[in-house]
Amino acid sequence: MTHEQPQQTGTARTTRQQPPEVVRRLRAQIAANARLAKEDPVQVTAPARAAFLGKFEREADPDGTLPPEERARRADCLRRAHMQRLALRSVQARRARAAGERAA
Repeated sequence: MTHEQPQQTGTARTTRQQPPEVVRRLRAQIAANARLAKEDPVQVTAPARAAFLGKFEREADPDGTLPPEERARRADCLRRAHMQRLALRSVQARRARAAGERAA
């Protein structure tokens, strides 16, 4: 008796499970590092940096009425405050994690 192989429909990707999050993340990191090895990282990340810094400028001067120097100064203060909030949250998370480890 011969067994026939069932015909596959679609691509092999649709018949397999998607990779777990860890594998997906590692593949993305490999691709990013391979790209950065061939291209200038400053140029590759320039659009993202511009968008990130532009967010603070729009927040500092939503109507666009301030002089450019004042808008830049205020945006810089907002960016610094944002980074300090991140640092504070990091300290709080580390303390909470350490307290949890001592309790266990």
